[in-house]
Amino acid sequence: MRACVDIGGTKLAVSLAENGSRQLLHRRAEPTEKRGAPDAVARQVLRLLGDVCAEAGMAPDAIGGVGVSSCGPFVMRRGCIEVSTPNICGGLAGADQGLPNDWTAFPLEAPLRAHFGASVPVRVENDCVAALEAERRWGALQGVDDCAYVTWSTGIGMGLCVGGRVLRGKNGNAGHGGHTFASGPAEGPICGCGNVGDLESLVSGTAMTRRFAAQGFHDAAGLLEAAKAGNAQAGAIVDELCRILGRGLFNVVALLDLQAVSLGGSVFWHHRDHLLPRLQAEVAAHLPALTRGVELRPAGLRDTVGDYAALALLD
Repeated sequence: MRACVDIGGTKLAVSLAENGSRQLLHRRAEPTEKRGAPDAVARQVLRLLGDVCAEAGMAPDAIGGVGVSSCGPFVMRRGCIEVSTPNICGGLAGADQGLPNDWTAFPLEAPLRAHFGASVPVRVENDCVAALEAERRWGALQGVDDCAYVTWSTGIGMGLCVGGRVLRGKNGNAGHGGHTFASGPAEGPICGCGNVGDLESLVSGTAMTRRFAAQGFHDAAGLLEAAKAGNAQAGAIVDELCRILGRGLFNVVALLDLQAVSLGGSVFWHHRDHLLPRLQAEVAAHLPALTRGVELRPAGLRDTVGDYAALALLD
């Protein structure tokens, strides 16, 4: 059995897969731990893996490999990945972000390697890099060498591929387009990472709650449902969010000369019929020499892309 771990800013999920199989078994998910010591998330992963192994009737030491798809950014400490993500670590932008900890990073790879030992491979990748690999293998990006996977969820993330090569960068952080700036550094709301006016601070699911609760839209789902129902105020807000993210997508297409972009994440997926044409129109509105024929596609793995992302790391 191989263990698949998906760590997001909102939920953490684990499952098992038999060698050579794409079927995910005994899946468990719960809110990502954000209280206690910085190793709380790693301990949560190990606890849930113990639970799924017990459900499968196997000892945890029978796991033959661990794939971890995690939100980032990552930092390296003694050769192992720690996670410094603004949607889990409350010490990055201060108490105003509402997270119940003062972490600036939490250990992930080192405690997993210590638990499983040198004989069990453990691979940790940025969740959008892992999702990109899954989408290229089984989803909407099969056969596409110049492409990206973009999540619109609690945060904004990207996985990038040029010429058939997935980009990773020095610490595995290539594709953190959510923390690129969409407005000047002295304007706009603050992101959980501390940036002011980056994409994530403007359009992420977390940002929607922060920015629009005072207008009666208390979360992303409520705002988007109101827009789809014809609420003019909500519709104008969502159109502007699509304009901002659409320009971010254009930037990536222009920088890397991409052919296709697969989109997933809870904000996008549950409202894709409303959001996709608006995003496609924004991308297509700029510089046809770069955007003609570029397709935005719903994730082929639908709302299971996070689970399959972890599995793709082990194949």
